Parts: sequence; C-alpha cells; structure tokens
Amino acid sequence: MDISGIISAIVIGLIIGALGRLVLPGRQRVGLLWTLLVGIVAALIGTAIAGGLGVADTRGIDWIELAIQVVLAAVGVGALDRAKAPRR
Repeated sequence: MDISGIISAIVIGLIIGALGRLVLPGRQRVGLLWTLLVGIVAALIGTAIAGGLGVADTRGIDWIELAIQVVLAAVGVGALDRAKAPRR
C-alpha cells in the first residue's frame, strides 16, 4: 500500500468513525484517536462484508457498503464506550 492509500484509509476511517458516533445517542467517552481506529477497522471489515454480499461494486455511490460501514463503526464505538464506562 502506498502513501496515498494510507492517507485515503485514514480520511475514510475518520468519516466512517464520525458517522458512527453521530448515529449513537448521547455522549460517548471515546477519544478522536479511538474513533479513527474504529472507523478504519469498520471501513475495512464493511468493505469485505459488502464484497462477500456482492454489493461492493455498484454504479455511483455504494450506499449499502457505506451503511454497513457506519453500522459497524457505531457498534464499535458503542462497545468501546461501554468498555470505558466506570464500573458500579
């Protein structure tokens, strides 16, 4: 992977992570770096799932792939938020 691919993955990961945070209600105790990492992982896994389902390569914007990625990012940020929640 060249430098432009790495930069693209970071930018897309940030966008997917931010969208995943927006989907969740309330305030999350997850920092920007964790959001970025969750977004990158969600983007990669979402792309693989969309490819497995055969919906990764469509004309125009891949809305189904994007929805899968955002849902995965929301689940990841939510799980990380629960893991960081103080124990009672």
